[in-house]
Amino acid sequence: MYIDTHAHLYLKEFDNDIHNVIERAKAAQVDYIIVPGTDIQSSFLAADLASTYPMIYAAVGIHPHETSMWDDALIPILEEIIKNNKKIVAVGEIGLDYYYDFSPPDMQIKAFRDQIELAVKLDLPVIIHNRDADEDIINILQEYAGTGLRAQLHCYSASASDAKKLISMHHFISFTGNITFKKSDELRKVLPVVSPEHLLLETDSPYMSPEPVRGKRNEPANVKLIAQKAAEIYRTTVDDIARATSFNAYRLFGIGMKPDAKYTYSIGKTLYINVTNRCNANCIFCVRKTDPAISGYNLAVKVSEEPPAEVYIKEIGDPTEYKEIVFCGFGEPTIRWDVVKEAAKYVKAKGGKTRLNTNGHGNYINKRDITQEMKGLIDVISVSLNSTDAAQYAALMNVDKSLFEEMIHFTVLAQQHVPKVVMSIVSVDDVEVDNAKNFVENVIGAEFRVREFF
Repeated sequence: MYIDTHAHLYLKEFDNDIHNVIERAKAAQVDYIIVPGTDIQSSFLAADLASTYPMIYAAVGIHPHETSMWDDALIPILEEIIKNNKKIVAVGEIGLDYYYDFSPPDMQIKAFRDQIELAVKLDLPVIIHNRDADEDIINILQEYAGTGLRAQLHCYSASASDAKKLISMHHFISFTGNITFKKSDELRKVLPVVSPEHLLLETDSPYMSPEPVRGKRNEPANVKLIAQKAAEIYRTTVDDIARATSFNAYRLFGIGMKPDAKYTYSIGKTLYINVTNRCNANCIFCVRKTDPAISGYNLAVKVSEEPPAEVYIKEIGDPTEYKEIVFCGFGEPTIRWDVVKEAAKYVKAKGGKTRLNTNGHGNYINKRDITQEMKGLIDVISVSLNSTDAAQYAALMNVDKSLFEEMIHFTVLAQQHVPKVVMSIVSVDDVEVDNAKNFVENVIGAEFRVREFF
């Protein structure tokens, strides 16, 4: 259920009871643990632990504290360790630390770059340590954009704006017990900026013990306490956090198994209907073609696998068990409007609430006015406005500019048949939020929402 992506189990703190630590982790529903090295010796030890315990995987690397006498000859040693053990899943712990004066910054940067190059060569992710080196970390990672480099920013303590930059480069972020500390209010404000699709769990054992065990030796079994705090901040369930972060560990490190594609999936009190991955648009912020996953669910349903309404109806069961039933997916649900109608009719007959998330091209797609068919079936419709400028709208969605007016007309018609209409934009650069808000509320007369761009 949980994956602890960072635990130094080779340290002396675990000499006398490593077996008990492993058993407690299993009892706490920890499925896997990643043990990262910090120098050559500990990298060998991490590899040995991975060979000994089925649930342990390893990473090898040289920590910035150990780079004062950096030698290029260390790279082939690390490469040899990796090639001799299939359970080594990353290069790490590497990075920069300007808080302590253990290694000169220029040597740290040299070691960091060299180990990133090794990771790119071997197609492995990196596990990054960063302390008081935010600008250099960001700049160096930006240099490797487009190389396929994937990174975990371990024990995150930087800013929300840096988190957004890192996520835009498709990297992952993890917090330790630091988000549970009583004086970590500012750090807890960063977590909501990190989408669940870019979050990992870690303990950094034996360090960074979370509340209420702070001051004691940390161990992987405590990862659940961090998941609980994350769930509290996200206002979701611990199961949602466990599922999402475990899938993320699979996506980054290849640990565990890829979950089967889902036709329906629940997040909190809401059930989502994965209608289709097909779409008439190709938005610049959409990952439906590359990584269609959300909150730990695999939504990559092929056209040949799209089910009839009966399958959705069976999986919905009693719709009153949920706050609402949302017809969405990474594609455009009105492409399968007849299926949506049939499922929505069932939900309403059973006393449930419905919402449709759409790009507003449903009439264009179906070559008729489908908004009048929504009466009594759809309680809320959420339309992707994306921009109030037709040219910008077309560029963002890779569609003809005429579809902007088509979307507006669709929304106006929908207001006649659907009790609640919402229009939204994604928080990407150059989109004027205030203009969009004024347009939606004062011109269209609908509700307005901003969707975070992760």
